[in-house]
Amino acid sequence: MNIAYVCTEKLPSPAIKGGAIQVMIDGIAPFIARSHKLTIFSVADPLLPSEETVENIHYIRFPKMTYEADVARALAANRFDVVHVFNRPAPLASYQTAAPHSAFVLSLHNDMFSPLKITPTEAERALMACTRLTAVSEYIKRTVTGRYPVDPQKINVIYSGVDLDQYVPVWTEEGARIRQSLREEHGLVDKKVILFIGRLSKTKGPHVLIHSLPSLLTRHPEAVLVITGGKWFSDNSRNEYIDWLHQLAAPLGDHVIFTNYIPHFHIPKLLLMADVFVCSSQWHEPLARVHYEAMAAGIPVVTTNRGGNAEIVRHGQTGIVIDDYTNKQAFAEAISYMLEQKEHAERMAKTARKLVETHFQFKHVASRLEAVYAEALASHKSQTSSL
Repeated sequence: MNIAYVCTEKLPSPAIKGGAIQVMIDGIAPFIARSHKLTIFSVADPLLPSEETVENIHYIRFPKMTYEADVARALAANRFDVVHVFNRPAPLASYQTAAPHSAFVLSLHNDMFSPLKITPTEAERALMACTRLTAVSEYIKRTVTGRYPVDPQKINVIYSGVDLDQYVPVWTEEGARIRQSLREEHGLVDKKVILFIGRLSKTKGPHVLIHSLPSLLTRHPEAVLVITGGKWFSDNSRNEYIDWLHQLAAPLGDHVIFTNYIPHFHIPKLLLMADVFVCSSQWHEPLARVHYEAMAAGIPVVTTNRGGNAEIVRHGQTGIVIDDYTNKQAFAEAISYMLEQKEHAERMAKTARKLVETHFQFKHVASRLEAVYAEALASHKSQTSSL
């Protein structure tokens, strides 16, 4: 098949500035390009050329201001069998008009059918324009099916994944060596490290973790909260919320460390220095990909029952899921449990790693998408031949 990927206008591909969608595309593209011709349309970036071919993947990048129009023209000028549009339903109808010969697949990574993001008319046009839809979680699937009459056969849940070759489990000899080296480097050798990775925003909830720390320290005075992330992916500038986080953390001294944004390719090793990874999401998280990453590294996971998080983190089996997500004491108790009940924590971590090995590698994601592309193309050909 001749396949086109249409990335969002937010971040470039490859993922030189991070982004969950961009990281996923980086992971699946090599597998897709082995058997198919693949072109990736992406927003331009000063660090990347406007066009290049790397390892059999053709990248074309357009300015942000004219991105949608440029993509539509490129789709019209080429004959792609399948066009996979990532997380942007609004322009899909115009893309389909530009390339009526192509089958369109729309993947949803957020609640993009919210009335705050798309009008009912635009949504209905998008749903008519695409042949198949995918969602990163059952939760995201429901945000569509709960609002619009979508044929269940038309939408598939395809979870994300990781490149497992990048993740050395913490219990291996190499994992232990990396862990020790990082903890020595950061002065954390004798500490119990609680790790947060994500954007520093109220919806991600790092403030709740800081609030939970005084209680945690009464039981684990050697605990240190490491907060990794910036205002927006590679953006380490400060805003009012981040200033407030630093104010909250100040009385706790060395028990809170801010690392700022760390490029995604360093995350597999960074995770190894943690005793517990915590996702403190306060919003309906689609399903944060950092869960897959922590599970791949073999780090015990604590998360919130928000959005799709609990679909892969099963309480008591592959991690701890907090229902009372605004309650600082609930976090302190969950983290303490992981630190104190080490055998159960390790058992959950190993079960989680096995789940990633068997279901959540990029090769699995690519294979599932290939099946969707084949179905979409066959369905599109059937529809057009009957006209």
